[in-house]
Amino acid sequence: MKSSPIKLKQKLSPKASAAKKKRDLAAANTPYRKAARASSQREHRANPNAKGDYDHKTSTFKSVKANRGNDGKGTKVEGKANYKIKN
Repeated sequence: MKSSPIKLKQKLSPKASAAKKKRDLAAANTPYRKAARASSQREHRANPNAKGDYDHKTSTFKSVKANRGNDGKGTKVEGKANYKIKN
């Protein structure tokens, strides 16, 4: 396996790192993100043989690459309006 030319870890000062941690935690704990995580866990428990990520937009399981990359369209054009989160 070749190593990536992109360095994944950000080099941040301790102050900036703490601020990023606080922002990331706040984003991860919004009501939408909590509902999406819970929905994904329910789907994975209901389908233990399913591979990959659960895609809330299409309500199917997809490969990580396809789901997180918005099927090759990138993530900037993607919005939450199309997502269906089952309670």
